[in-house]
Amino acid sequence: MGKRDWSWAFLGILALVIRYFAIQNPEATDELYSRKFFPGIRNVIDMTLGHLPFPSVYLFVLIVFLVIGVFGIRFVRKQGWKSKTVYTIQATSNGVGALVFFFLILWGFNYQRTPIFQQLTLKPKSLNLEQLESEIKITQRLVEQYRSRIKEDTLAITEILEYPELEHLVRSNMSENLEILGLNFTGRPRTKQFPPPGFMRKMGILGIYFPFTGESYIDPTLHPLEQPFTIAHEMAHSYGVTDEGEANFIAWVICTNSEAPLLRYSGHLRLLQYQMRDYYRMAPDEFRTWVKTLSKGVRNDLNSIREASEAVKPFSLELSRKSNDIFLKTQGVKAGVNSYQQLPMLAYAWRKRMNLED
Repeated sequence: MGKRDWSWAFLGILALVIRYFAIQNPEATDELYSRKFFPGIRNVIDMTLGHLPFPSVYLFVLIVFLVIGVFGIRFVRKQGWKSKTVYTIQATSNGVGALVFFFLILWGFNYQRTPIFQQLTLKPKSLNLEQLESEIKITQRLVEQYRSRIKEDTLAITEILEYPELEHLVRSNMSENLEILGLNFTGRPRTKQFPPPGFMRKMGILGIYFPFTGESYIDPTLHPLEQPFTIAHEMAHSYGVTDEGEANFIAWVICTNSEAPLLRYSGHLRLLQYQMRDYYRMAPDEFRTWVKTLSKGVRNDLNSIREASEAVKPFSLELSRKSNDIFLKTQGVKAGVNSYQQLPMLAYAWRKRMNLED
């Protein structure tokens, strides 16, 4: 890099300028980037890094350390504080510019696309108590129905498929059932486990999509019944879905339309958990009466999930939540982390549209 080479800084600024126009023109962004350019990136990544037997984020970390090493060597060789200062500013500007450029090019422009729920002509609205009580009873029936197809006794389900088989099952169902949503997603993205076990959860994260490598990751200590839904959620991100509520919705549709009882149970169970939070907040007394009607097996599973969650304490859940909230809002997700809570509304809107209850 020459003395006056600010190429990456310039490219980063250029990407931000394009992002500004993308915000003003979501339909054009959806057509040009999300539907044409990004699918090419998705397929290239799937045919290369996707075949690695380990998380490719390790390669990214290695490259970062190599760049820092090169910077350190060149910094030491500079003569005088002025030369060192100019070089540090230039290197930092180029580094930040490169991160911004690649983040937006490889995935980030999807934040400016037409929202998925608009593409599906869904109009999610907050549920009143009567609607929520009706919905939670539907979900309760489905949860108990599909649990009985997995396990006959009431002991908590703590073991399912081996992870490689589970990932393959979810990915194949993503490919088969995306047609239900009428979305033109292509590719076969990977969602790998991220060692060491418990590290992501200590950071307050269950799963994450990493745009720089095009892979998503989940923590190996995640409860087995949470894994199918979480894998589907992260794979939705891999297809370019940026909103957390929409990724939850797609994961729910994919899982609950699967032929595999495990995926159906995981999908309905996650929706039930969101509905339970809303129900308790809106009518705590009615909630306490209703929760006693849950089958013993489902209650044991919910308790097992809660115990697994409490077994790994995050370093700072509030810091993780706040940082994620700020990031989402800066990318145009107005609801921030509250977008995770939109699943009951989207599920209700979808059921009404499809007139389905199973």
